[in-house]
Amino acid sequence: MDNYKSLYDALAHLDGFIYPNEIVLNWDLLIVMYPYITGLVAGAFILASLNRVFNIKALQPTYVISLLTALSFMLVATMPLISHLGQPQRFYEMLITPHLTSAMAIFGFVYLWYLMVVLLLEIWFDYRYDMVLWSQQKKGLMRFVYKALTLWISDTSPQSRKTDDKLGYFVTVVGIPSAFLLHGYVGFIFGSIKANPWWSTVMMPVIFLFSAMVSGIALVMFIYMVINYIRHKKNDILCLDTIGKFLLYILIIDFALESLDQIHRIYVADESFDILKLLVRGKLFFTFFIMQIGIGTLIPLSVLGFLQFKKPKEKIRKVIYLIISICVLVGIFFMRWNVVIGGQLFSKSFYGFTSYKVNLIGGTDVLFSLLWFIVPFFILAFLLWLLPPWKKAPHIEVEKE
Repeated sequence: MDNYKSLYDALAHLDGFIYPNEIVLNWDLLIVMYPYITGLVAGAFILASLNRVFNIKALQPTYVISLLTALSFMLVATMPLISHLGQPQRFYEMLITPHLTSAMAIFGFVYLWYLMVVLLLEIWFDYRYDMVLWSQQKKGLMRFVYKALTLWISDTSPQSRKTDDKLGYFVTVVGIPSAFLLHGYVGFIFGSIKANPWWSTVMMPVIFLFSAMVSGIALVMFIYMVINYIRHKKNDILCLDTIGKFLLYILIIDFALESLDQIHRIYVADESFDILKLLVRGKLFFTFFIMQIGIGTLIPLSVLGFLQFKKPKEKIRKVIYLIISICVLVGIFFMRWNVVIGGQLFSKSFYGFTSYKVNLIGGTDVLFSLLWFIVPFFILAFLLWLLPPWKKAPHIEVEKE
């Protein structure tokens, strides 16, 4: 019944000539959420790396929060894809049947590498000493839980802490290119679809990567401020200013890359240019110019740029950073929307358009999309309770060899 209703709605909004198999979109909101969530993972990890690898001390208050945020969203990163499958119970076959010529199949191994080797190992090395102490302080079930998390390793000597730090540092260094690979590959999938001129560009993986960094940094900024509000703690304004500075720099690069891609399309003006021009000016006008470019890019760029020259009072800056983080998150979501949905709205005949209607009531794509975006915040709340960053022992400075 839902398929007939979707077909009827699509037929009512057709423009021009369109092939029958293009009437209903194959990729819906769930596929929009997939690159959005994986981008948040990569961006949050990159922010943590700025502190751990590049030794930016001002970002220390967000280091552990960034790692736990990346892990929380990583645990559900595949769920939008699995929910979208016709037979979701068969998803595991991608992980056990290697297919090196398929970008989708390769992702299964990239995902497991990033989750098991990078994120979990780095968090374990970072928390091992603290979990040993907590296992000695707690009683009952929590004592057993922390002992199990430490793998029953109880060494708390200074040498063991130095070893943890060195190994954690090494994992972080390995994790940086892994984060690039994790999200750059998503852009690679779209960019390698030669039959679709909206997607087929060598810039797509790079654009996806930098937009992921922007969204992840904005998310950590937002979560950091919310956590401090809930705990009635004062925000570290130097930390927020530093995050805002890096957010500005990466946002400039991201905007420049996207602008370069659009300028190249306009200059080349191949046979698909006319239909893409109509697409951007019509079907995608609101989501592209208003939400992605206006709210998600130009406003944050202008405000963050202004803050580099003039510093208002701390209270005002905190409110500004909170609003800007939300604007960036909204803008990157619509960037993903414009890529995934926008690339399916025009016909391969270049003479017509279909439409996509979000079913806010009764639509499984909306319900699952909201679910898989909300669940990571509950996971993060649990991780913050289990592994509270504010109860960690002081960090030991280790000279990197």
